[in-house]
Amino acid sequence: MEQLLQQLVNGLSLGSIYALISLGYTMVYGIIRLINFAHGDIYMIGAYVGYVCMRHLKLGFFESLIISMVFCALLGILIEKIAYKPLRNSARITALITAIGVSLFLEYSTMAVATATVRTYPADVLINKTFSPIKGVIVNIQQVYIFIITIALMLLLQFIVHKTRIGKAMRAVSADKDAARMMGINVDNTISYTFAIGSALAGAAGVLVGIYYNTINPLMGMLPGLKAFVAAVFGGIGIIPGAFIGGLTIGIIETMVSGYVSSLYKDAVAFAMLILILLVKPSGLLGKNIREKV
Repeated sequence: MEQLLQQLVNGLSLGSIYALISLGYTMVYGIIRLINFAHGDIYMIGAYVGYVCMRHLKLGFFESLIISMVFCALLGILIEKIAYKPLRNSARITALITAIGVSLFLEYSTMAVATATVRTYPADVLINKTFSPIKGVIVNIQQVYIFIITIALMLLLQFIVHKTRIGKAMRAVSADKDAARMMGINVDNTISYTFAIGSALAGAAGVLVGIYYNTINPLMGMLPGLKAFVAAVFGGIGIIPGAFIGGLTIGIIETMVSGYVSSLYKDAVAFAMLILILLVKPSGLLGKNIREKV
């Protein structure tokens, strides 16, 4: 029982990181029906920005987190304007191939600048303190920070989407871009805001994973990015609460497999879940089957 609870705590921490990345996937898809495979690499860039802030600029955790989120938001807007906007009326496969190209560009540009050397976050950014709320279950302060920050950002995102003008514009563009444009909504700016918010969340995830695992490298965004995509599909891509639930579910299942079976199978299980959900309920856990006009 104690091992089960410990794996559950570890899974919530890992799942929170997947959830933050997954939220960016689901927002972009919900607006322009684009699977942005470069999103995992924006998460990687966020980890490097946080590393520079903490290691070289000697900034604290929260200052580094905010700077990373702002930098990644601007990077997301830049990528959207340069790579995706010119292809907005092209076939979906064209945009998908472009997203893969952007992903590779970010990875190897980072490798050229920072080299392939693994970097380590400073160990003293957060107090390395552990406590045991239940006998035999150990929780460290990093896990608490990760979970609380994820919940806070999730609630903030829900507030933006449902209670602000830009959120209303996002929902209108998601429903019908042409109708939204006729109602006076600036569709281009709305899409840019969507990329900015999603990329900022990925940047936050990058800093959190740097704090939690203490190591980063230029290729660190590939696998978590794909798993976050699985989480988005599992929860119902385009649905914000679904992405959050999907991220936590993938994280918990992954740690359970690592703890009770073997860490060799944890990645395979995540993608087996994708196949299963596509076979059983293609729209995802919270999604609804909608007929698409062609």
